[in-house]
Amino acid sequence: MREYIPLATRFIDLPDGFTMKRGGSLRGARIAYEAFGHLNTARDNVILILTGLSPDSHAASHPDDATPGWWEAMLGPGKPIDTDRWYVICVNPLGSCKGSTGPPSVDPNTGESYRLDFPDLSIEDIADAAAYTVRALGFDELACVIGASMGGMSALALLARHPGLARHHINISGAVHSLPFSIAVRSLQREAIRSDPYWNRGRYDEENYPRHGMAAARKLGMMTYRSAREWDVRFGRARLAPELRQQGTAFGPEFQVEGYLECHAQRFLRRFDPNSYLYLSRCIDWFDLGEAHGEPDGDAGAVLARLNLERALVIGVQTDILFPPHQQRQIAEGLHAGGTDVQYLLLDCDEGHDAFLIDIDRFGPPVAKFLWAM
Repeated sequence: MREYIPLATRFIDLPDGFTMKRGGSLRGARIAYEAFGHLNTARDNVILILTGLSPDSHAASHPDDATPGWWEAMLGPGKPIDTDRWYVICVNPLGSCKGSTGPPSVDPNTGESYRLDFPDLSIEDIADAAAYTVRALGFDELACVIGASMGGMSALALLARHPGLARHHINISGAVHSLPFSIAVRSLQREAIRSDPYWNRGRYDEENYPRHGMAAARKLGMMTYRSAREWDVRFGRARLAPELRQQGTAFGPEFQVEGYLECHAQRFLRRFDPNSYLYLSRCIDWFDLGEAHGEPDGDAGAVLARLNLERALVIGVQTDILFPPHQQRQIAEGLHAGGTDVQYLLLDCDEGHDAFLIDIDRFGPPVAKFLWAM
């Protein structure tokens, strides 16, 4: 059981007895974060970034860690999220394995890793831990909260559960709940991990690691993060070079797209804890903004209409099959109904759900324009 903590990670201790939505509590828990840019004298230039399932808090390089971050092209001096103007906090979600307390962390009650003794995790727990972190750092109000993918869900939960904490919001490829297709895919991912004999009901170690299950789960994920249109253009029916094929292996990879999936899966192995993957994946499926706030028939629109925001930017991607565009339109319409000044953009990117990580030429300008107008 390992945690994968970036070099410049900072920590905020959560209060003992941090209560989880679905029962249980945490002692000695912490949240990992990194900060970028400089705080102004008025202390009103703070932006919070909430991440998707797998990123750590190292969103971009900075003097304390020159390693490129997962959103390197978007965040930094002179970039769309301009750290010459903004003080940016990026939080690693509760339940992760990248510094925030999660299944691989040590349970102070036993002195051993939590593993499956970690309490059931919800998006609301992630939001509450992020809100506590912001306040513990001395900020009562954020200029903006930015959330992408799972982070878009976490941002909506934070705004609903902590009114007044943010004046503005950017939601990228987010949703008020998961659709049956994405739930089905994540269910298969979890099944792949749990079916690996080395998972051993969560009691694996470095030598006995469920790598086949994790590889299969990552490949399934990559199929939903990107788009068929991109793969048609990028790979077509091109074959792998002979030296890259598994000679003598029946039914081994033959096409370049298979090699692409295998490459991404191998890069992911040993960089993410399988139990954390299970917990975070399931909390995405459980999240329902309307249901969580007691709305009849889970009416998320009524919750969105109550969010007290000045302005919001909501972005979807035409080729996203994981959180398809009508889910972002739903967010925009709900916010608009409550009086928020909302801009909704549907971008035609080849890269599907992951476009916000890749197609900065399309995502950067509207984000920069929105932030400069704040």
